[in-house]
Amino acid sequence: MTTSLVALTFIGDRTEFRRALGASTVHDFYNWLALLIFFPIELIWHPLKHISGTLTNALYGTDWLPNPAHLNFIRAATRPVEHGVIHATSHISSTLGPLFTIVIGAALILVAVRYLGKLLKLLMVGRARDILIKAVGRNAYLAMASGMGVTVVTQSSTITTSVLVPFAGTGILTPAQVYPVVVGSNLGTTFTVVFAAFAGVGQDAKIGLQAAFVHLIYNLFAIVVIYVIPLLRPVPLFCAENLARIASEHRWVLAVYLGTVFIALPALVIVLVGVL
Repeated sequence: MTTSLVALTFIGDRTEFRRALGASTVHDFYNWLALLIFFPIELIWHPLKHISGTLTNALYGTDWLPNPAHLNFIRAATRPVEHGVIHATSHISSTLGPLFTIVIGAALILVAVRYLGKLLKLLMVGRARDILIKAVGRNAYLAMASGMGVTVVTQSSTITTSVLVPFAGTGILTPAQVYPVVVGSNLGTTFTVVFAAFAGVGQDAKIGLQAAFVHLIYNLFAIVVIYVIPLLRPVPLFCAENLARIASEHRWVLAVYLGTVFIALPALVIVLVGVL
């Protein structure tokens, strides 16, 4: 959802908005397609459960990976701001305080990504721009590896994908070039979870490690089935570009899309699970 909100900053120009929204929502449709494929398979045959269980039993307790908390320099740099926001909202009621914290956090993300995008556009000229285009646009699997590597370093797929949206909006990159970076960032964020799970202790640590392996294996399977196999590869890009085209002509479509995908459907699932 963050990348779609970043794309909204281009709403003043129809062409830029269409390109930015196409690049931002390709992530959504890729994940929807993966969910539609693998969730029914998991419900019936449980391959993720079995594979992750085998890996967990083999590796639990080995403690051979570093704790990512010791390497997260971005978290250390932003912690004063985080604590400042929490302190500023701590005197508000227990209901409104967390709500204001969420709103402030979302606003800070949008401001940071927006100005980071502007800064990068100023820097990405000449040789630097050529390197960016080569890394992202020349070879899809190199772009995927770049997305994965940047996400492992920053420990946030949101940063990786959101920063590329302004480049797509201004035409430096196309949604098709952003697509494999998104796929790589999806995989990169799972490594962070696995690293953290190895550092976990306590009676639930083994369950946490297995959950991390489920995340990793699920994304590996998704890459193979959706991206490596040519048959399904164009589907997320086709859906994203068509949504962007329609939403650029009818702005209310994006509001309906975001409200349905990120609010109505999750709420419906929660209600159905509670009832059933």
